[in-house]
Amino acid sequence: MTQYADDTTGLPAEAAAPRLPAGDPESGLRDDPPAEQLPLDRNQAILEAAKRTGALLKQTGYPFALAGSVAVYAHGGAQNLQHDVDFCIRPEDAEAVAEALRDAGLAVHCPPEDWLLKATCLGQQVDLIFELAHQPVTKELLGRAEELSVDSVHMPVLSPTDLMSSLMAAFSEHHCDFGAVLPIARALREKIDWDEVRGTCVGAAMPEAFLYFLERLDVIRPPEEQR
Repeated sequence: MTQYADDTTGLPAEAAAPRLPAGDPESGLRDDPPAEQLPLDRNQAILEAAKRTGALLKQTGYPFALAGSVAVYAHGGAQNLQHDVDFCIRPEDAEAVAEALRDAGLAVHCPPEDWLLKATCLGQQVDLIFELAHQPVTKELLGRAEELSVDSVHMPVLSPTDLMSSLMAAFSEHHCDFGAVLPIARALREKIDWDEVRGTCVGAAMPEAFLYFLERLDVIRPPEEQR
């Protein structure tokens, strides 16, 4: 998962990172089947890991939502999945979720970054994110998720507006890849509340530049007062 911020701002004490052992990502129970059992296509391998992890997360009873490139695919974007599977969970649930996934056979570890946990499912990396775009994942964010079918498995998926807002909030002097986000904006533009997105990036130079870029490419219309 690409970091949604150019730094790793810590969480408040009451929402601190879960106290899990750091170090070897191979520690704990393994969930790596023999290579010949995995789908040959990488996109399908990532989808299978998303489905398996999503089903396990539903069993925990804790709120969560699918994020990242698999969420874009679930909303109708291209099946151009990236390097891993991303899920959002609340900071206060992270330790319990990690324990539940370990009990289910997944290897879970705490990386140096203090805004997520990492797991391994069916040979694929799964990021469990509890800080998105500098902000802790909240009940309200997860409450706006949409229940969608992800390759026939239903699970909550971040709304298109929240997906786009989080991607644009990541833009900074150190991370400003408009080319990676442009196809997502094109694919989901009819499903995104662009007024809401504009409201989340007022005064932020890079996100505002990206909005202007989208306007010039006729992906979105400029605000009424600028027409």
